[in-house]
Amino acid sequence: MKSEMLAPQLLTANKRKMISVVTPCYNEQENVVLLYESIKRVFEKLPHYQYEQIFIDNSSTDGTVEKIRKLTAEDRNVKLIVNTRNFGHIRSPLYGLLQSRGDAVVAMASDLQDPPEMIAQFIEKWEQGFLVVVGVKPQSEETFLMGLIRRSYYHFLARISEVQLIKNFTGFGLYDGVVIDAIRKLHDPYPYFRGLIAELGFKTVEIPFVQPPRVRGITKNNFYTLYDLAMLGITTHSRVPMRLATMAGFGLAVISLLISLTYLVLKLIFWDRFSIGSAPILVGLFFFSSVQLIFIGLLGEYIGAILTQVLNRPLVVERERINFEETNETK
Repeated sequence: MKSEMLAPQLLTANKRKMISVVTPCYNEQENVVLLYESIKRVFEKLPHYQYEQIFIDNSSTDGTVEKIRKLTAEDRNVKLIVNTRNFGHIRSPLYGLLQSRGDAVVAMASDLQDPPEMIAQFIEKWEQGFLVVVGVKPQSEETFLMGLIRRSYYHFLARISEVQLIKNFTGFGLYDGVVIDAIRKLHDPYPYFRGLIAELGFKTVEIPFVQPPRVRGITKNNFYTLYDLAMLGITTHSRVPMRLATMAGFGLAVISLLISLTYLVLKLIFWDRFSIGSAPILVGLFFFSSVQLIFIGLLGEYIGAILTQVLNRPLVVERERINFEETNETK
């Protein structure tokens, strides 16, 4: 995209529009400098915009914070928030978005798997009137098993959700300041951001991309974080699992009654020859105990989500912030 073609649309009242780029990070010392340089090159081709890049660090244990501190000293467009501890992959990114002051905000990961070059495409769609521009990854350079699990989950969640969710969407995208203000008013202490964007219902456009593999460092996601995110999406945007549990309870109760009546009739008719034995009792006991544990666990997920909302703890607690007192000059 040539910036010259966009110039007539972008200058309003001799003030350049501000784009905030928010990049949460945790132990990404091998990527943050490259990410900064990539984003800087993008905006060098978009001179009609001013920008700020906000790094929000989740209390990294490597050299990530030191590298970003050097960037903040060299470039006042770079800003840094350091959390007192690791507040997780859900709360910290959202807090970073809420600290932005741009006319539009770009959210992207710091592992370079969200291509910075797409920022120009996001801005172009934003200027066309879309308040939300999201990058979706129908294809990703990942293992077949992970791809299958991810696609199956998105398909399942889309089927049971009360709102139409965006498939293959990880949060990477551009959000108008109006959208960010709407999120601020919600005061959600533990949001499922991907579903939240769909819930708000702003005018949205999707831009597909192929997610490249991670080149440097290792992913910080593990089974627990992925499970937490998956369950958060389900409990936040659907009551179908609870209703299925209720219907399954009724169904199993009916089946159990019919089996009991069948055994009773057979025993009355063939009193001497029909032996019930202990096997059916043990199988039934373990089966129904397992089902009960599954349903109790499911109920616990919903109660846990309610508890999180009731406690209403802050998204993060800051240890320090750098360059937020500075304002970019408008030209």
